[in-house]
Amino acid sequence: MQVLLIGVGGVGEAIAALAKPRPWLKQMVLADYDLTRAQEVQKKLGAPKKFPVAQIDAGDRAAIVQLARKHNADLIMNAVDPSFNEAIFDAAFDAGTHYMDMAMSLSTPHPKKPFEKTGVKLGDYQFARADAWHKKGILALLGMGVEPGLSDVFAKYAAQELFDTIDEIGVRDGANLVVRGYAFAPTFSIWTTIEECLNPPVIWEKGRGWYTTEPFSEPEVFDFPEGIGPRECVNVEHEEVLLAPRYLDCQRVTFKYGLGDEFISYLKMLHALGLDNKQKIRVKGVEVAPRDVVAACLPNPATLGNKMSGKTCAGTFVTGTKNGKRRAVYLYQVADNKTCLKKIGSQAVVAQTAFNPVIAMELLAEGIWRGTGVHGPEAFDPRPFLKRMRGYGFPYKIQERSVM
Repeated sequence: MQVLLIGVGGVGEAIAALAKPRPWLKQMVLADYDLTRAQEVQKKLGAPKKFPVAQIDAGDRAAIVQLARKHNADLIMNAVDPSFNEAIFDAAFDAGTHYMDMAMSLSTPHPKKPFEKTGVKLGDYQFARADAWHKKGILALLGMGVEPGLSDVFAKYAAQELFDTIDEIGVRDGANLVVRGYAFAPTFSIWTTIEECLNPPVIWEKGRGWYTTEPFSEPEVFDFPEGIGPRECVNVEHEEVLLAPRYLDCQRVTFKYGLGDEFISYLKMLHALGLDNKQKIRVKGVEVAPRDVVAACLPNPATLGNKMSGKTCAGTFVTGTKNGKRRAVYLYQVADNKTCLKKIGSQAVVAQTAFNPVIAMELLAEGIWRGTGVHGPEAFDPRPFLKRMRGYGFPYKIQERSVM
């Protein structure tokens, strides 16, 4: 497989490192706006022919098409902030290549009732073009990171193998990660963190469809496994809620994140000061987006590995029935920061995100996952994906929970 990787930040670097020894990968172009960064990653990988570098503006649709054709790309892997999704998604269509991302096209809140009704939903831009992709015979695989991504694979497996009927699919994410030396240091892109945490969260219910609520609503305490323990989780906007109901029969879909009171207070303060704004403002003759300023002031999550300790857990909590009996199951994957640094040189959140698109690439390259159009992970057989996780060093577990 020939892959054009757009974005060589922390996750992009981890994707390249995990893909490097795989026999199905013929070449992966490391394309980034910062050519020096791409060259640094190429040097770490030590295989310049397999990993050529290129400078690219992720918002330049025509330039992406040209680069994809130059390298005969079979797949364009989008590893940049989702603000660039539309340009890269459209470029893949123009180039006639398959496409994969880890977060779908962005939402826009309802103009009058943002905490009741949806406006433009996550992925609407992409799913609206599904017929054109199908007719062209190419596939766009959306939301193939860890959350969304692995969480969706878990949901499909639960529906296919573990339950006869499903009440709720609830993605629950929590961690006990600590970053030494920083009062506030997000372990993932702050741009994306602000977007998903301060937007109105979406919930789906059968018979009602998608609707929104207040940020950080419906707090619940969820007990995470492997020493992480109980964490208060709150509603956050996330792709799984927009993906799972398209494919799976259930009564309700939610996403809740164990952010913690302190983290939430920082996000609320950014919002109160207008520093979450992604629209540019003029400051002393220079136009700049406040959110970009915040991102520039905070440490790069890719550099935090040696300052971090602890574990992060991504998982899907499913309730329903099996053989006429009530059942509750948590399917999850725990990434330990120390182990991830040792295995691939990336911190836990980055590593846990990166291995999922690489496994998906393998399944596409081998023809095990195939299709056309625009789809989420739920459209595919979860079993070969889960089977490969241990071989990639990221095994999953299934935990039976007490039925409430």
